[in-house]
Amino acid sequence: MTVLAYDVYKDEKYEKEAGIRYVTLDELFKKSDIISLHCPLTPETEYIINEDNMKKMKNGVMLINTGRGKLIDTRALIKMLKIEKVGFAGLDVYEEEEEYFFEDFSTEMISDDVLARLMIFPNVLITSHQGFFTAEAIHNIAVDTLGNIKEFFDGGYLKNEICYKCDLKECLKDKKQRCF
Repeated sequence: MTVLAYDVYKDEKYEKEAGIRYVTLDELFKKSDIISLHCPLTPETEYIINEDNMKKMKNGVMLINTGRGKLIDTRALIKMLKIEKVGFAGLDVYEEEEEYFFEDFSTEMISDDVLARLMIFPNVLITSHQGFFTAEAIHNIAVDTLGNIKEFFDGGYLKNEICYKCDLKECLKDKKQRCF
């Protein structure tokens, strides 16, 4: 299998080790049979999968989203599913999931018309933000969490810190800078 990847911050060492190839976003859309999203929701990634970008994709493409719900414009996804531009969708997240995910609605009506419409497609699989829920993932979450706590109290560099109120490039240069 040829694995294409897109990332704003390319990791050339990882590219070689993993045997992947970084490409532009447009090239990824045009050449991929399966597109799997594993990115955070930022202003730059909100609705990265929209109607215009889905039109660039191969007919019958499979979209998988385990990142954040608003990476995909759900109404556009429904439109592309109806015309079979998108052949399959696997969604572990949904842009309006807060009200529904982690709750049992098996005996109640869902009032979200967009989610209800999405659920009737036989080629769409929706999980309630639990695709991560494996023994390995839970172990890794526990290890990372404990490691983060130790790094914080040791006062050193926080490798998993997310910088919101500063220039990310500056944070990456100065590994001791803390951004709050």
